[in-house]
Amino acid sequence: MSARILVINPNSTQAVTDGIAQAIAGLAVPGGPQIDCLTLAEGPPGIESQQHVDGVVTPLCNLIRREAADAYVIACYSDPGLHSAREVTEQPVLGISESGLLTACTMGERFGVVSILAKSIPRHLRAVRQMGLWDRMAGDRALGLGVVELADRGRVFDRMVSVAINLRDQDGADVLVLGCAGMAYLRADLEAAVGIPVVDPTQAAVSMALGRVLLAQADTVAKQAAE
Repeated sequence: MSARILVINPNSTQAVTDGIAQAIAGLAVPGGPQIDCLTLAEGPPGIESQQHVDGVVTPLCNLIRREAADAYVIACYSDPGLHSAREVTEQPVLGISESGLLTACTMGERFGVVSILAKSIPRHLRAVRQMGLWDRMAGDRALGLGVVELADRGRVFDRMVSVAINLRDQDGADVLVLGCAGMAYLRADLEAAVGIPVVDPTQAAVSMALGRVLLAQADTVAKQAAE
């Protein structure tokens, strides 16, 4: 039976899940782990506050208990329930913020984060400090749009380019991280527009999950060969 990676959107907006699935579709390869995307029905339409983050922890952990997988990805930039989820399964659990920031550090010296709302930024800054990456951060700037509004490309993209240029030219970022899973579908276009690498954190987290699953499979094969 093939391995499975489960990507969980902890808000209840199916359009966000669909965008995530589209962004990571190219990571699925024949014979490789199956990658499934699920929406947390109990979640709010968008995770935009600390109360939203705290409120999805229990249903998220319950979903992980119900759904067997070889690795899990929590596809929200606030990494809600990440440490709790790691306590309810022995399989790897990856948060997209943690994965996206670590990936950015391999692609540039100073990263900038494109956030949705100004009130999201304090949560992001706490995470950066906790990870010990404060000296690698150039800045964090908000679009002033909520999660649900991100589906409107005509409204979002020009504002995203403006924020990204400010992060690049005023803050000194040489790599950008998208601060919401709902931005995934714009990554390549934004990268082309601003001329520096742009990390979609969900792609980064799923790539890491693939590596963990494939390494575990390789270890199993090596162990069986040695017996």
